[in-house]
Amino acid sequence: MGIKKYKPTSAGRRHGNVLDFTELTKKKPEKSLLRPLKKTGGRNNHGHMTSRHRGGGHKRKYRVIDFKRRKEGVPARVAAIEYDPNRSANIALLHYADGEKAYILAPLGVAVGQTVMSGPQAEPNAGNAMRLADIPIGLQIHNIELNPGRGGQICRTAGSYAQLMAREGDYAAVLLPSGELRRIHVKCRATIGRIGNTDHQNVKLGKAGRKRHMGKRPHVRGTAMNPVDHPMGGGEGRTAGGRHPCSPTAVLSKGGRTRSRSNPSNKFIIRRRKK
Repeated sequence: MGIKKYKPTSAGRRHGNVLDFTELTKKKPEKSLLRPLKKTGGRNNHGHMTSRHRGGGHKRKYRVIDFKRRKEGVPARVAAIEYDPNRSANIALLHYADGEKAYILAPLGVAVGQTVMSGPQAEPNAGNAMRLADIPIGLQIHNIELNPGRGGQICRTAGSYAQLMAREGDYAAVLLPSGELRRIHVKCRATIGRIGNTDHQNVKLGKAGRKRHMGKRPHVRGTAMNPVDHPMGGGEGRTAGGRHPCSPTAVLSKGGRTRSRSNPSNKFIIRRRKK
């Protein structure tokens, strides 16, 4: 999928660009796989704002994606490649041989009319899903499970992939996009190949309005506020803040650990992403 640039008819058009969507083959989604999607505006069940800079945006419906791929041995034809407003990757509509329909994340190179399958009897081709125990060493994979049967949790964004490096006993060593090398149980499933829509990272919004369409509200720096609004506010003229960067509630925003030391997944990390 390429990038399309417009003539600079305005300041926003001058530096912005969009995807040309040439890969997409169907405009309207499959109705049976749509669900309503409620917006929170960053508020919790008490109505208190727990996440800043959220609100507004275009109305969406959720596309039910099959992250588990448990339908083993049943071939499915790729009926369409569609746009999904809820994620950076495109999605592929599958028509199974038994009549069932499902959405999966569209891998790079998978086209309409192609057949994909899940299970140990599947070939190691793009779009096929199988356990890490059955995937040849060195292949690129995505939509990787962390716990068997839970569904894919890793490598689900546009253009992302991991690499199966080795297998030893009940665990496989997987190199993640962050550079982390992690052990994952060989019973966990993954999908062969890389996720498509690789040009997503090259899109430039060009104007603030396109960010608002996504449901993102303005992000104001703490140093630009008054002392009553932010710990880093106030002072004569432009200042550096006078302290370590923090949130409006004085929680440090840089350098602090966000992962619990007792996290059970820590023991599966062979090499951390931070050297």
